[in-house]
Amino acid sequence: MTKISASHNQIRDFRPDDFPAVLNIWEATNMSGAERDDDLMVIERSLLSGGRLLVMEARDTNEIIGTAWITNNGRRLYIHHFGIKPEYQNMGLGYQLGLRCLDFAREKKMQIKLEVHHSNAAAINLYKNLGFKYLDGYEVLINRDP
Repeated sequence: MTKISASHNQIRDFRPDDFPAVLNIWEATNMSGAERDDDLMVIERSLLSGGRLLVMEARDTNEIIGTAWITNNGRRLYIHHFGIKPEYQNMGLGYQLGLRCLDFAREKKMQIKLEVHHSNAAAINLYKNLGFKYLDGYEVLINRDP
C-alpha cells in the first residue's frame, strides 16, 4: 500500500459549496441513493445538532477526496458516509480521516459508533485498526418508510 503523507492533504469542515463533490464521492463509493435521503438540508440540520462533516482535500489540487459525516444524537456520535474516492484508496488516507473522527469524539467526550457491511473487509480492518470493536449480540434494523 502506498502511503500519502498527511502534509499532502488537509481535513477540514464541510462547506455548503462542497456538496456536489461530496455527493460525487458518495456515489463513487456506493454510499448514496434516494432511499438514504441525504441532501444538503439534512446535512445542515445534523450540523446544527452538534454533528460534523469532515472533508479530506488534496492540498495540491483542492480536490475533495474523502468524507466522514459524524452525527450526534446527544447520547453518542455516529459515523456515516465514511469514504475515500476509489482512486485514492489503499494509501492510508482512511486511517488519517478516522483519527480525526476519534479526535472529535474525545473532544465531545462521547462514544462513537458506526455500521459497516459485513462484506467490506478493507473497511472492517481499518475500523479495527482504529480501535472499533463489534457490538456483540446486536443486529442492525431500519425502517425507511415509517
